[in-house]
Amino acid sequence: MAGSCTIYTNMKFTAVEKLKERWLENSSRVYLEQWNEKFAKLVKKDEYVLDAGAGVAPYRHLFSFANYETADFEKLDKIHQPSTYICDLKSIPVEDERFHYIVFNQTMEHLPDPIAVLKEFRRILKPEGKIICTCPLFYEEHEQPYDFYRYTQFAHRYLFEEAAMEIESIEWMEGYFGTVGYQMECVYKYLPVKPAKFPIGILGWIVAPILIFVRYTSFILAGLFYRLDTRIRYTDSGMPKNYVVIAKKSSTSDAKKYNV
Repeated sequence: MAGSCTIYTNMKFTAVEKLKERWLENSSRVYLEQWNEKFAKLVKKDEYVLDAGAGVAPYRHLFSFANYETADFEKLDKIHQPSTYICDLKSIPVEDERFHYIVFNQTMEHLPDPIAVLKEFRRILKPEGKIICTCPLFYEEHEQPYDFYRYTQFAHRYLFEEAAMEIESIEWMEGYFGTVGYQMECVYKYLPVKPAKFPIGILGWIVAPILIFVRYTSFILAGLFYRLDTRIRYTDSGMPKNYVVIAKKSSTSDAKKYNV
């Protein structure tokens, strides 16, 4: 009977966790799919596409008609799809001007030398070749110890210009409701609620119920804001969670100006 109770308890725990995960469905994943799907429509049949920092290659299916290759250093303790090139992105073992397009999602924050990587991308892109780059402005530390930077729109403009890459567009990836949803999710996950965590005597016991209320209200609000974000991409105020950049390889004269 004890074994049966354990199995039942574990099943209940798993079900609750799945419900939580489903409620906190991150709107950023929806927008990542949409932006990459839009980018994939630029690609013609049999053109060469590199997914740089591909990880599990979640957007491979969008480029099934192309010659799709991947590059990743595969040093993180997580699942990877086998990469075409296991390498540092500063030195990708291919000839000059191999690729028509580069897909570069949620990776630039993990690079200690992003300009060197962007210059390498320029080398392997064909003339007028394009790149989609998405990366966070507002996000917690992750994939430690390989998490180095967060980028404003002005940082993106500086980095791509230094690599002689011409930005065609830079936009919020999702809307401000997505940022708020993520903030609420962080409150739910990390806000301390036990009085023992606060060495302030009776005040800790007074504050604890308020924090419990805030924490679990934030769980509800996070899911609501994520869902709202997928329906309304509000960008008139607030701050983006991620930026998405579309850029192309600049002309030879521009490259000489920046010694690329």
